Amino acid sequence: MSSLTAVSPAVRRARIGVALLFLTNGALFANILPRYPEIKASLGLDAATYGLAIAAFPAGAIIAGLGAAVLIRSFGSAKVAVIGTILTSLGLLGAGIAPSVIFFALGLLLGGAADAITDVAQNAHSLRVQRGYGRSIINSFHAIWSIGAVLGGSMSALAIALALPLGIHLTISAVVFCAVSLIALRMCLPGRDDVVEEEAIAGGSEIGGALRLGISGKTVAVMGALVLIAIAGAVVEDAGMSWATLYLGADLGAPAAIATTGYIALVGAQFIGRIIGDGMVDRFGQRTVARFGGILIAVGMGLALAFPSIPGTILGFAVAGFGSATLIPAAMQVADSLPGLRHGAGLTIVSWLLRLGFLLSPPFVGFVADNAGLRAGLLVVPIAGVVAIVFAGVLEARRRP
Repeated sequence: MSSLTAVSPAVRRARIGVALLFLTNGALFANILPRYPEIKASLGLDAATYGLAIAAFPAGAIIAGLGAAVLIRSFGSAKVAVIGTILTSLGLLGAGIAPSVIFFALGLLLGGAADAITDVAQNAHSLRVQRGYGRSIINSFHAIWSIGAVLGGSMSALAIALALPLGIHLTISAVVFCAVSLIALRMCLPGRDDVVEEEAIAGGSEIGGALRLGISGKTVAVMGALVLIAIAGAVVEDAGMSWATLYLGADLGAPAAIATTGYIALVGAQFIGRIIGDGMVDRFGQRTVARFGGILIAVGMGLALAFPSIPGTILGFAVAGFGSATLIPAAMQVADSLPGLRHGAGLTIVSWLLRLGFLLSPPFVGFVADNAGLRAGLLVVPIAGVVAIVFAGVLEARRRP
């Protein structure tokens, strides 16, 4: 009997449910991203204040991220993922209709906190489903997240083209994707997660306990390099999320509907990179794929910034997205097998700390943009590519047959 026929109908149905959760998670945030320039203009924000405000989303994620394990163990990963999805949608809706920068930031703070919990919960449930398949399927879920991001960005572009008010647009997004998440809940595996999944989502106290045991200096150094690789991937994603639409529209003069395609191009190319990423890693090894990806990021976005044009910039974001596709998954995979740490602790540390890239990148880019222009601020993208090249040596080389 093949591994496919051995999979129970409940597990197959749960795979669809988890896929819907990942799709929804990617689509919700992508619906508001292309409308950031509109919010920035309506609130009268300069680039630095805008950068600080949108950093509230990753700040909320950092605050809440390590608390996800407790909730998942108490209520089950599927329920926690759906509740987090609903809270994320409400936070983003609140941010979209906020009358001031304070309420805009508070909405993003709530959305980011709930998104971090959803992220851990849906990954935990995907591990549970993966055990039922007896083979790796988790990368396919992350590819579906990219599809969701393209879907959300396209919905936003359509809303902009139709001049749909932001409040109505985000209300539609919230209602649609909350409904999808509730449908997904009915398809997911029932009950709470067992001990295997619990070990894979170590909480803050467990991480601290593992670190107090005294791990080697080499492990600490490798962990630091993995965090930098993951942050490099996060910086590339954030550039597309936070700045692509603004740069294409305000600096290069692209029409509003065209300006949204920078982010769509990035996550679309990232999706392609993730679909073929497993095969490339199996053939060439994580290290080679990450270094090649770093080269693509540095050269692709570097050329787009050196010779600015609307088509060239959209292509630059696409190349950067393709190059970044395997960086975060590779860092997480290696972190999960580091010696001296409880199973799941390394994965949780990298997952949590990579959000520093999302937290620090927007205000830094905003500060540079106010003083030297957004084109100069976006140099963080090719720099991130160089970081990936430099530290890729800690990733796995090609495995010999």
